[in-house]
Amino acid sequence: MEHRASRISGPTPTPKVPGRTRWAVYDAARQMFFVNVASPARIVAIDARNPIKISTEYEVPAAGPHGLDLDPVSGRLFCACDAGVLLAIDAASGGMLGDVPLSGSPDVIFLHPQSEHLYVAIGDPGVIDVINIATMRCEEVVPTEAGAHTLALDRKRSKIYSFLPQSHRAAVFVDAT
Repeated sequence: MEHRASRISGPTPTPKVPGRTRWAVYDAARQMFFVNVASPARIVAIDARNPIKISTEYEVPAAGPHGLDLDPVSGRLFCACDAGVLLAIDAASGGMLGDVPLSGSPDVIFLHPQSEHLYVAIGDPGVIDVINIATMRCEEVVPTEAGAHTLALDRKRSKIYSFLPQSHRAAVFVDAT
């Protein structure tokens, strides 16, 4: 068996974060990584140009930051928390811009900027909350299956894929907006 050398270099020094990390997004305009920390509830920002330390921390006013996404146009971070709330946070300052109650404790989230919809997978009861980010309101609750907490988004085709663990299937939804 032939062994090929890795093209990835060895580890570099990394910042110590204050707790368990859950999800991260990269902001290309700011050259910044934003990382959710479950407890203590916060988002840490790490500068990609100097990734050996935390640049800043934003306290999150709800338990269990989980899913995280970024609207690069508005500069808003969307943070879905285990407390059953979606928060809109200014990426530059950490200021709270709004919140939306969710149908339960979330897992993964994906933003579709063209439709201004944010999709939130919620395994219990098994739904996708469709949040309008312009109005910060839940527009629709789409049933999936109990335990379905994993999504994928095809932004080009406006298709949302929900992976259904009990029936071993994938459900495909089309956002017709």
